[in-house]
Amino acid sequence: MASAVDKEGLRDAYQDVRADTSDTNWALFRYKGAEIVHDCSGEKFQELKDMLSDDERAFAFVRVFAGDEMSKRKKFVLLTWVGPSVSTLKRARVSIDKALVKQVIQNFAVEIQIESPEEISDEFLRNAVDKVGGANYGTGTRG
Repeated sequence: MASAVDKEGLRDAYQDVRADTSDTNWALFRYKGAEIVHDCSGEKFQELKDMLSDDERAFAFVRVFAGDEMSKRKKFVLLTWVGPSVSTLKRARVSIDKALVKQVIQNFAVEIQIESPEEISDEFLRNAVDKVGGANYGTGTRG
């Protein structure tokens, strides 16, 4: 069970995803013993999806481009992954551990907990960001 986070490691990865000069679009945070640490980062969302397994809990900070074809905006998502094979006790700890992660990862448009591999898609995240983002004034097509 996590009782701590590697604040410096999480903060560095968080700032990299937020940086306009970086191509990094996501950072993955995993359990290493009793600590949540930055595991890896990447550019393509599919890479992140491939890293998540059914028997683990993890957190990710993801950059998403939302809006319509007239106005693209950079938004951020805090993603909590709880695989379908995670035990009940570990599931119960997720909200406590997430509070530790949120001490470092503080600025995001939406927070999502996903428990099924089918839910993990960049379209799902974009739609979630669009729902909380207010009005879209487009021509009805996505670009």
